[in-house]
Amino acid sequence: MSYELLKEYCAEHEVEIRFDEVMARHTYLKIGGAVDIALFPDEATLQGIVKLLVCSGIPYVVIGGGTNILVRDGGLEGAAIFTGRMNNIVRQNEEHIFVQSGCSLQKVISLCSEEGLAGMEGMAGIPGSVGGAISGNAGSFGYEIKDVVTLADLLMADGSVKTLSGNDLGFGYRQSGLPPASIVLGANISLKKDDPVDVRKRTGEFREMKKAAQPLSEHSAGCVFKNPQGDSAGRLIEAAACKGLKSGNIEVSRKHANFFINTGGGCANDYIRLLEMVSGKVREKFGIILEPEIKIIGRD
Repeated sequence: MSYELLKEYCAEHEVEIRFDEVMARHTYLKIGGAVDIALFPDEATLQGIVKLLVCSGIPYVVIGGGTNILVRDGGLEGAAIFTGRMNNIVRQNEEHIFVQSGCSLQKVISLCSEEGLAGMEGMAGIPGSVGGAISGNAGSFGYEIKDVVTLADLLMADGSVKTLSGNDLGFGYRQSGLPPASIVLGANISLKKDDPVDVRKRTGEFREMKKAAQPLSEHSAGCVFKNPQGDSAGRLIEAAACKGLKSGNIEVSRKHANFFINTGGGCANDYIRLLEMVSGKVREKFGIILEPEIKIIGRD
């Protein structure tokens, strides 16, 4: 597969491009083989990059903060587009901001705390990018990104840019209904003006609650399984005696059973094996089939 046109475009538009980039450098789990091409565009060059990839028949994935994903040990075929350079926040008025998709969710939380904008406090401590949060409808403590997103700009599969309302994004529990192959460019976020002291207080309290309950300082990808209706995946996994269970260097967290920790040098195969072991034990004990929340991508 020829990458010459892509290399020429990147040189002309000053887009960073790398070859055989190890994905473990870009994921919270610190796991993942190499991607053939790594691209680091800004919004002005993203559309051109995607058009070239499509025309050249090069498959691609979009990577935000590298959370909630497991890249297989064989790496990724084609290209990985990293959105980290699309990270601006624009204040539109007193209660509305526009955020580019590659912006850290915690950068937005910090701005809200500083300026007294309420509506996202419960998402304090959730890693990753705004684009990823929208794609997976991130949330915690009763707060979800769907509750504050009013509009989203999307780069569609045909290269056009389309704006959808929050109601048209098909949000559900830890998922959205984004159009196939679309890429989130940015979103309008609607908040409520409040006393900055009160917003900071609530945000800090939620962050401390999360620190106390979850292994935030460890290498994990967040929650492994979605919570089944009316129950908690963490409770089920713990009740099935899985805390501390290991496969290679991947371990079920002893702090929160719905987190798998890379204790050092872990690989994707170990993670997948542990996922199967844990889901099997829960199914055997409770008759419940846990659905993965983490996205597994790449070559075997």
